[in-house]
Amino acid sequence: MTEASSRTDDSFHVFDTTLRDGAQREGINLTVADKLAIARHLDEFGVGFIEGGWPGANPRDTEFFARAAAELDLRHARLVAFGATRRAGGKAAEDPQLAALVTSGAPVITLVAKAHDRHVELALRTTLDENLEMVRDSVAYLRSQDRRVFIDCEHFFDGYKANRGYALAVVRAAHEAGADVVVLCDTNGGMLPAGVHEIVADVLRETGARLGIHAQDDTGCAVANTLAAVDAGATHVQCTANGYGERVGNANLFPVVGALEIKYDRRVLPAGKLAEMTRISHAIAELVNLAPSTHQPYVGYSAFAHKAGLHASAIKVDPNLYQHIDPETVGNTMRMLVSDMAGRASVELKGKELGYDLSTDRDLAGRVVARVKEQENLGYTYESADASFELLLRDEVRGGRERFFTLESWRTISEQGLDGNPGNEATVKLWAKGERKIATGEGNGPVDALDRALRTALERIYPQLAKLELVDYKVRILEGQHGTGSKTRVLIESTDGSAAWSTVGVADNVIAASWLALEDAYTYGLIRAGLEPGE
Repeated sequence: MTEASSRTDDSFHVFDTTLRDGAQREGINLTVADKLAIARHLDEFGVGFIEGGWPGANPRDTEFFARAAAELDLRHARLVAFGATRRAGGKAAEDPQLAALVTSGAPVITLVAKAHDRHVELALRTTLDENLEMVRDSVAYLRSQDRRVFIDCEHFFDGYKANRGYALAVVRAAHEAGADVVVLCDTNGGMLPAGVHEIVADVLRETGARLGIHAQDDTGCAVANTLAAVDAGATHVQCTANGYGERVGNANLFPVVGALEIKYDRRVLPAGKLAEMTRISHAIAELVNLAPSTHQPYVGYSAFAHKAGLHASAIKVDPNLYQHIDPETVGNTMRMLVSDMAGRASVELKGKELGYDLSTDRDLAGRVVARVKEQENLGYTYESADASFELLLRDEVRGGRERFFTLESWRTISEQGLDGNPGNEATVKLWAKGERKIATGEGNGPVDALDRALRTALERIYPQLAKLELVDYKVRILEGQHGTGSKTRVLIESTDGSAAWSTVGVADNVIAASWLALEDAYTYGLIRAGLEPGE
């Protein structure tokens, strides 16, 4: 790990704790390689500090700091090691935990300190005075080792409410001993913005310490509480990527940074890095193996998606009428959703997005709107099936569907063998390029077997299908009065290795619905490959 060569202004800190606090989220289990990869993404984004974990507390974090020294070349961020103040009754210079922090090689150390009197007496089982001495001694020792020190005042806001004088004494002890930043932690996540603002302002007046904020999201206010602290004078914000963290999570790095950069006009990232925000968010989501939140502010897939016809009419005139920022500012894109709420403006904008100019043909746009509403009344949804919508649009433009193949019949058989293993077989009969094809396929289920049979029937005629792969399959039984006879909607996601698309089918049973979605998926894939029906 080399000293960063492109630092942001030290007057305001964006401090990321994804690798420590964020990793405590249920369902996240990071390897050392994962942590190194996430650290690289965070550094590329331009955060000022990356808290890597607690060296000495577990082998994984100890290994992370050892490998970080050799493998990480941080350009923007400083690596931070996390630990606790020395033990009660001991000396900082002899404390093994503090020694492990120094040995980690991290240039910055964050120490957690108790700021709630009851926690001192019940959890640490020591006196209030000894806790203050633990803070002073630990900070002074690490400063003597040429380390920059931040203090996380755990349970600060609850402690302030219970015993204001003692909570302030902890802040003063850390500040006077040489801590660069004293971080006020809403550890239980129970605060609201007005209370955060009032308390941070009071602590700043009373102590003169440089203050930070660490907010948990148990009230759904972590981002708002973080910004309220900034409004009150805090100049250090602790966040996690995508809001990962224990219980319901932490203040989300990306909305906090988006607000600071765009709404507060405060430069907290290196120039040009804000436009990388969506990509970084999704890349980290992939590394922790959690699907990106589609409705996350700024970076979610749906953050700039518009469905209502009224919105579309305004956006057609000026996109900013229904968007608080230009999506490209944060690396996202505007999307138009086509549904039974769509009006002509929605369809025109969606058509433009797909490469069709419908603005000069009002009748055509009207037919598309009517067709969408008719299909959605039957159970179709085009919000998540752009490929099926584009095929519908092509049908209206061209006066009907031109087909690469015409189905004669399909059949599936599911059976249970004497050995207990299920068997699934499908037969497809179709016409393509004047040839009648009959093909059979076996698969893990009837839909898989149907897909294999269709592929076998067509691949010799259309070798481009060799690249086609089905990557996701969703089934929903639509609401109705017929129980097991209710209509079924199937959504299929496909890819050719360079792009992905989704198609939809609706029918009285899951196999028939799957066939319709498969037919659209293959048709769209061949069009993407540059073919046209009838060629």
